[in-house]
Amino acid sequence: MTQQLSTQINLNEEELLEGAKRVGELAESQAREAEENASVSREVVDLMKEVGITKMMIPRNQGGPGTSLKTFVKVLRTVSNYNVSAAWLSFLYPLHNMLPAYLPQEGQNRIYKDGGLISDIFAAVGKAEKVDGGYRVTGKWNFVSGVNHADWVGVGVKVKDETDKSKTLLPIIPVEQLDVVINWDTFGLRGSGSNQVNADNVFVPDEMIFDVDEAVDTRRPHEENYDTDYPLYHVPLFPAFYFGFPVMAVGAAERMIEEFKTSTEKRVRLMDGVRESESPRSQRVLAEITTEFKVAEALLDKYISLLEDYEKDGCKTPYSEFFALRTKIIKNTVDIGTRILLTLGGGALYKGGPIELFYRDLMSLATHKTSLYEDAVAAYGQDLFGIESHVRG
Repeated sequence: MTQQLSTQINLNEEELLEGAKRVGELAESQAREAEENASVSREVVDLMKEVGITKMMIPRNQGGPGTSLKTFVKVLRTVSNYNVSAAWLSFLYPLHNMLPAYLPQEGQNRIYKDGGLISDIFAAVGKAEKVDGGYRVTGKWNFVSGVNHADWVGVGVKVKDETDKSKTLLPIIPVEQLDVVINWDTFGLRGSGSNQVNADNVFVPDEMIFDVDEAVDTRRPHEENYDTDYPLYHVPLFPAFYFGFPVMAVGAAERMIEEFKTSTEKRVRLMDGVRESESPRSQRVLAEITTEFKVAEALLDKYISLLEDYEKDGCKTPYSEFFALRTKIIKNTVDIGTRILLTLGGGALYKGGPIELFYRDLMSLATHKTSLYEDAVAAYGQDLFGIESHVRG
């Protein structure tokens, strides 16, 4: 029998969305402090825990609530309407609960019973030496989002299997066994606290080793007695792992459009004395950015549908198509933000204003390696011509 958490988590969509609103409002009220501290506060993270956001994607057979991908999208979009850094962690903390869901049962039970938050970095820049019962792990990893408040960290390493073939593993390590280096000082997404972690010959037992390549190939955990309804077992690993980035971009763009409309309705330009809401200039801008936003929303719906129907469709959707759709959504939202900023002019540049903050966060989101538009369309074009792009999603 699978070991259960002490109590089953019961969270319906309405409760999660109300909790997401509370998290977003608190994070927005603390945005200036998060910018200064390069991390959201413990209070924000504790509220994520309290309202159940961090537990959303624990499998049912480990006491989880059985949250669907579509509900996850709604929750994440709600938080991102208020603060993108808080949304970033509202995505990654619950998403990372999929990692132990692929471990051997002993590893699953250990992490889910502990109940701690998980951060990770898939970049396989670390080294791991196979030893009796596990691996010795050494390395340095940057961009570990949310590590300031995490209890566990997954770190990417490359190893050779018994046939001398290279493979990627993600050892999951208690944070107290790592050295956390506070080096997150960036243009945007400052509240994500994406700092560096170092490992020096840390022993990690086999049951705490997430085999990335195996999860990509099988989309299933080690055990036969698993939660067959768990949505993340039936989707391609990396396209699912990245789905939150375009969701956050859509939520941020939605808020920027609201701010633009509010700022513009009563604005009178000194150059001609015309009320902007009555001017074809701003009417045209609002119409065009709203239309582009609807395109982004439609592409996001398509992305989620392709994920949910992946196995039903015969697993035929190329990873590069997910990559291209995701980055096109993000590019659209960045273009919307740029149009808003250039239309509002210098008044939108002042530090701490919602337009300025959301724009910096959007631009930073677009620089994530999984959001790079030029890389995505190059890969998708290869696959469309029948040339293997070899992207992972």
